Amino acid sequence: MTKYIGAIDQGTTSTRFIVFDAQGHVVGMEQMEHAQIYPQPGWVEHDPMEIWANTCTVIKNTLTKTEIAASDIVAIGITNQRETTVVWDRKTGKPFCNAIVWQCTRTQDFCKTLIAEGGQDRFRDVTGLPVATYFSGPKIRWILEKVPEARAAAQRGDALFGTMETWIIWWLTGGPGKGAHVTDVTNASRTMLMDLHTLTWDEDILKILGVPAQLLPRIVPSSDENPWGYTAADGPFGEQIPVCGAVGDQQAALVGQTCFAPGQAKNTYGTGCFLLMHTGYTPIRSNHGLVTTLAYQFSGRRPSYCLEGSIAIAGALVQWLRDNLRMFDSAPQIEELARKVEDTGGMYLVPAFSGLFAPYWRHDARGVMVGLTRYINRNHIARAVLEATAYQTRDIVEAMNLDSGVQLASLKADGGMVSNELLMQFQADILDVPVVRPKVAETTCLGAAYAAGIASRFWSGREDLHNNWQEDRTWIPAMEEGVRDRHYSGWKRAVERTYGWVE
Repeated sequence: MTKYIGAIDQGTTSTRFIVFDAQGHVVGMEQMEHAQIYPQPGWVEHDPMEIWANTCTVIKNTLTKTEIAASDIVAIGITNQRETTVVWDRKTGKPFCNAIVWQCTRTQDFCKTLIAEGGQDRFRDVTGLPVATYFSGPKIRWILEKVPEARAAAQRGDALFGTMETWIIWWLTGGPGKGAHVTDVTNASRTMLMDLHTLTWDEDILKILGVPAQLLPRIVPSSDENPWGYTAADGPFGEQIPVCGAVGDQQAALVGQTCFAPGQAKNTYGTGCFLLMHTGYTPIRSNHGLVTTLAYQFSGRRPSYCLEGSIAIAGALVQWLRDNLRMFDSAPQIEELARKVEDTGGMYLVPAFSGLFAPYWRHDARGVMVGLTRYINRNHIARAVLEATAYQTRDIVEAMNLDSGVQLASLKADGGMVSNELLMQFQADILDVPVVRPKVAETTCLGAAYAAGIASRFWSGREDLHNNWQEDRTWIPAMEEGVRDRHYSGWKRAVERTYGWVE
């Protein structure tokens, strides 16, 4: 009888359930979007209960559509939007407020205070991270300060914190009174609360941020031979299946792309854009605006680390053109518009909607369009949107080359935007390195499947995973050096125009 691995991908804009076979092929998939909630400028929220309901729906629909029995699924892995923060009641499962999304800037004042007291890098040696609104720790602090019910429950020991994989695992394994309260090392490393070296919560930082230790989940490996729990019989699977794999979405793509050796790198083009380079068993401190984070940890093995450059707005900029400016009806149409012009007409669009992330870390930045003339039309704007993602990626690569001492030789690309061939060619041109797309583009969810599959012995080891990886297409640089330098110089000037917009 054929067996499978199931993987839940709880992303920023949607939740998916994908079933993979032993070759890493997608056998079945369902996806549902959830609401993006913007209570005020700079604030971004999700409804955790809507996300859990959607998770149940996509699981049931996938099993129904594929006619795969839940008993034929060997194990479950989860990948998730990282840093997004939920605090809920352990007795009822009810969140005390909406989830605060990783893009949200509401903790800006608190982060400014932390920086004023000890500098932006005050926790970097311990956590690998700068002080920034991006990470979960300040979001927890905000909830405990602003939501009295959450604060009272935390003091009683009745409140639980989790990033989205923790929330999903807790419900999958039974919820109130039963659910496993765990977070894997990759997600824990994004909270600004975990010691990168010991893989434990740092007591000093918890005190500074005012986060009670009893609120926090147990830190576990990304791929764990000891399951954290089993899916509840009355849950969406209707069967008891081990839950033993969890990896934050960007690290999951690193695993899905089989970047298991130091120096290997991938870029995921999704809502945001995230470039990770494997650096081995020792964390490397960044001096050029990147973050040091966990790559993954397999059960019984030392953890692996990586350098990461995080871009807040990539595919979300295409969504902005679609939803806010109504320039087209579906995201893929942007390529058709952009191909109608040879270049952007000298304009640039810098999407600093939530400030600038790596390598700049400017909370005071906001988005700009510069170089506008009467010549510019919507086709130029569409092309500038695509080029902005490629320019931001080059910013990261420049910093990564300096930090690692290794020049990037090629870039493995995945995520929803890699189907845009104009973007992929421009990316190769502006980086001056080949860009490689795999045949299985669902590498984020595949990484979660691999984590669960290795833990459950569905796959015997990494060689099986390497054998599954196949190239689909490679884009070779075709831009003259002088043109490349001129384009990138203009981008850097445009970025400078975003600074200091928020007082």
